[in-house]
Amino acid sequence: MGVLENIQGPVSQYMAQLSTPSQVAVIFAAVTFFAVLLNVLQQILFKNPNEPPVVFHWFPVIGSTITYGMDPPRFFKENRAKFGDIFTFILLGKKTTVYLGTTGNDFVLNGKHKDVCAEDIYGVLTTPVFGKDVVYDCPNSKLMEQKKFMKVALTTTAFQSYVPIIADEVSSYVKRCPDFKGKSGIVNIPKNMAEITIFTASHSLQGSEIRSKFDESLAALYHDLDMGFTPVNFMLHWAPLPWNKKRDHAQRTIAKVYMDTIKERRAAGKSDAQDMMWHLMSATYKNNVPVPDHEIAHMLIALLMAGQHSSSSTSSWMMLRLASRPDIMEALYREQVEALGADLPALTYEDLAKLPLNQAIVKETLRLHAPIHSIMRAVKSPMPVSGTKYVIPTSHTLLSAAGVTATDPAYFPEPDLWEPTRWNKDSPLAPSLARNEAEEEEKIDYGYGLVSKGGHSPYLPFGAGRHRCIGEQFANVQLQTINAMIVRMFKFRNVDGSDKVIATDYASLFSRPIEPANIYWEKRDW
Repeated sequence: MGVLENIQGPVSQYMAQLSTPSQVAVIFAAVTFFAVLLNVLQQILFKNPNEPPVVFHWFPVIGSTITYGMDPPRFFKENRAKFGDIFTFILLGKKTTVYLGTTGNDFVLNGKHKDVCAEDIYGVLTTPVFGKDVVYDCPNSKLMEQKKFMKVALTTTAFQSYVPIIADEVSSYVKRCPDFKGKSGIVNIPKNMAEITIFTASHSLQGSEIRSKFDESLAALYHDLDMGFTPVNFMLHWAPLPWNKKRDHAQRTIAKVYMDTIKERRAAGKSDAQDMMWHLMSATYKNNVPVPDHEIAHMLIALLMAGQHSSSSTSSWMMLRLASRPDIMEALYREQVEALGADLPALTYEDLAKLPLNQAIVKETLRLHAPIHSIMRAVKSPMPVSGTKYVIPTSHTLLSAAGVTATDPAYFPEPDLWEPTRWNKDSPLAPSLARNEAEEEEKIDYGYGLVSKGGHSPYLPFGAGRHRCIGEQFANVQLQTINAMIVRMFKFRNVDGSDKVIATDYASLFSRPIEPANIYWEKRDW
């Protein structure tokens, strides 16, 4: 005991000394110094020649997370200038390999399912938002079947019925919205576009019965769901954080509306398939198992959420860009008058094809403001990179940034200029997309119908491969119709009269305008 007491005495005294703030600070500083030193030495002395170069970083785990998160497009372009199209950076402790350029787009987005996996990356984000047993919370084969169910809402016949619905929703919204009372005013436009896109999508895709169950609070609930996609939730999706509590409340609230409606319909003995909910209620998987009610509710959430964040941000950017270019807004108005008539009759699906500048607004806005700046895939088996000595190991995450090629001067003259007329073939700013146009003919069926493979294109606002957005055509119809109706009703300009455009907020996984993003509006007489 005497020996033990002799040891415990000095140890206790030493620990007591370490408990003082100054001693703790010294120890922490020393540990941090050696961690940084080892990290730097590892980068300098132990480079792996068979893996892409690593972006230099001082701190382990943190790596380049902060510089990447502040402005992903700038991060990609700066490191592309240093390393070329392929390089690796540390994102929240994970080695993340970026492969840029048209070859990189194809390598990541058209990777074989045995080599790359979206579910392992996005499941932790999407499952709390959409719900269990759908999208990435189920095997890929089941996801492909679920996508196939959705195709019924994405036909030409369906689009023909949607345009009048969307046009009426926009008109009704403007009439009842207090932000547009009077002849003119100033408005923070992203809030309004979020509401317009969710109302138009819910009514057209899910029918008047579902639409009638939601008021303006619907947009707020979907905003709360959207905030579940914040990057920190890759690690803290389970944590009782304020935005996660709102996410979970919103998911339960919206799912209950759907579930209650399903029960009401079953109790009434109705069976006629008139909207997406009816279709899912009568659908069966390949094994002849009917789609469970909770999966129907969760798929309906996914159907709206899959496009809501991108359509909401894109429509906001469209309005902000028009405010910076009143001349384009007037050209859009004249286009409708000349193509459809001075009386501007009720808009139809066939009318959209007569408005090429209106179509170009959507294309050009998506080019400069890609809704998703980073598309990630988990590496499931080692992937050799053709033409290099690199092999991407399974410890890495792959990242595609198609927005980089969409602003590459090799394909788009004056790439940072928002100029919708560039999509005219005779424009001096016309994009060099000959390869893309040829590839658009290459189709592939992943189990839910033919889609364009198109992975080598420099312009991929809707992705490519098996996870290409199936709502691409709907998004175009929705955005074109919204834009055409807004142009009929308003003139926009920047509050200060300049041609400046608001900066981008990268706090979420989806690029959106920093708010408040105010514009000045003035009503037309029509």
